[in-house]
Amino acid sequence: MTEQRLPSWADPAVSPAALDAQGVSRRQLLRRAGLFGAAFTLGGVAAATPAGAAAGQGFGGEDPRLAYLVGDHHVHSVYSHDAKYTFSQQARAAARYGLDWMVFNEHSNFGHASFGAALEHEEILKARAENPRQLIFQGLEWYIPAAEHGTVFAAPGPHEVDLLTRFELAYDGKLLGYTEGAAGAADTARNEAHAVKAIQWLAEQRRTGYVDDVLVLANHPLRLGIDSPHEMRSWRDAAPEIMIGMEGAPGAQGAAIPGWRGATSIRGEYENKPSAQSHAGYPADAYVTYGGFDWATATVGGLWDSMLAEGRLFSVTTNSDNHRTVFDTWKNGDWAAGQNFDTTGKLPDPVRTDAPQPGSDFWPGQFSRTHVGVTRYGYRAVMTGLREGRVWLDHGHLLDGLEVRLRREHSNGRGVTLGGRLRVRKGEKLTLDITVTTASRPNPQGILPELAHVDVIRGAVRGAVSDRDTWRAPDTGVAHTTDVSGRKGTYTLRVPLTVGDESFYVRLRGSDGNRHGTGYLGASVDPHGPIPHEPGNGDPWSDTWFYSNPVFVDVVS
Repeated sequence: MTEQRLPSWADPAVSPAALDAQGVSRRQLLRRAGLFGAAFTLGGVAAATPAGAAAGQGFGGEDPRLAYLVGDHHVHSVYSHDAKYTFSQQARAAARYGLDWMVFNEHSNFGHASFGAALEHEEILKARAENPRQLIFQGLEWYIPAAEHGTVFAAPGPHEVDLLTRFELAYDGKLLGYTEGAAGAADTARNEAHAVKAIQWLAEQRRTGYVDDVLVLANHPLRLGIDSPHEMRSWRDAAPEIMIGMEGAPGAQGAAIPGWRGATSIRGEYENKPSAQSHAGYPADAYVTYGGFDWATATVGGLWDSMLAEGRLFSVTTNSDNHRTVFDTWKNGDWAAGQNFDTTGKLPDPVRTDAPQPGSDFWPGQFSRTHVGVTRYGYRAVMTGLREGRVWLDHGHLLDGLEVRLRREHSNGRGVTLGGRLRVRKGEKLTLDITVTTASRPNPQGILPELAHVDVIRGAVRGAVSDRDTWRAPDTGVAHTTDVSGRKGTYTLRVPLTVGDESFYVRLRGSDGNRHGTGYLGASVDPHGPIPHEPGNGDPWSDTWFYSNPVFVDVVS
């Protein structure tokens, strides 16, 4: 390993004044949005948006004005057996990098269920009281039976920690030994069915009011190739209001910084090969990242698009998955005699050293950011925004802002936004308004990001698939690209769309333009998409992208 200089941003032990000066995301957001007024209650819990409010009922459809809160749903602390940092270190770092909300989703195991979850909850309650400007969720990283991991988190309330521990003990694949997922294996069908039952159980807890809200997202879905398309569809179908999507890009984005971890390292730690547990229908190319994004998301016409082409929302996110930050100088503390994680549910606090320690991750908000559109500030408002798909994501602080509206041509209304639906008639002309606010200051690496292009990806909606293991959407492709190199400040791109016979959706993507090539399914589908980096040579700061959730267009007669 070559010697690396410790960057100035790598140490989270900064003063409260410094944190307040740097954590300006929300204040900037609100000044720019100018929309909350008296309805904006700092620290309040917003009521959930009524069902169907974002669905564009009737012709036209008008979604509310939104502000965007920045967050991360995948953060670990000493309450995870394989992490390192204290709760306060992670929370301070998140504030430093401008996060408005975050989820601590500690790994499930018996030590966590017996001791750690309750101990962590005490810290979370204290942190919420001391800093109401930061929304801190408690969650769980679920070992999905027969599959990969998932984030499970609930709205604050008297039963949030009880819900998580009951769920952990009853439905976690690792704790139950329900890990087998190979095609044709004796336990696979039982294990897959148990994952569906788990999501249905969470839905029941929300329906009965035991908790105000709960959400699930699939984590790093193609890292091992064990989340098959039929499993992902089954999770979604079990309770689409609970299982809302997947990580479009994994954490561990610092894994392939040149000279850091080794010559075979890949961004996201996607360094695996197919195994007996992997879905046989995935190509070998699916096991690496493309521009830092999971193959399922990054492939135009691929798995994500095949799910959207059914006409049903399935969101994507990004996050840090922070366990061990690149270049930081802390190491795990030593256990006291006779103690271990199973008997305590908490690692010893870390100890500072004089040298950078091994790690692949960035601090929450330092590199990966998920932006959620809300009408009010609060825990349930964030969860409602995620559920309704008002989501876009970026790496490297590529953009300061993105606002997307789809409306009828010449309409003066707001139209519908990300995750929404617009009902139209055949032959109508639509306008897609894409308002970009470019990066206004250097990112944590000291680079002022510059957006080079914006791509509009369009796909036909064909309804439910007959083969639930399909990962192809043959009628999806890049429909329009705008070169925005050199443009600064806030500007709006107006892209005309014509309605044909079929319902369809559109989603957005863009990058700094530093690294791209022919997309995985060919130039006719994606002429300049993200591509894998060479092993060991994946500087994440020089290959940054943004993605948005889709907007659906329902064509009616």
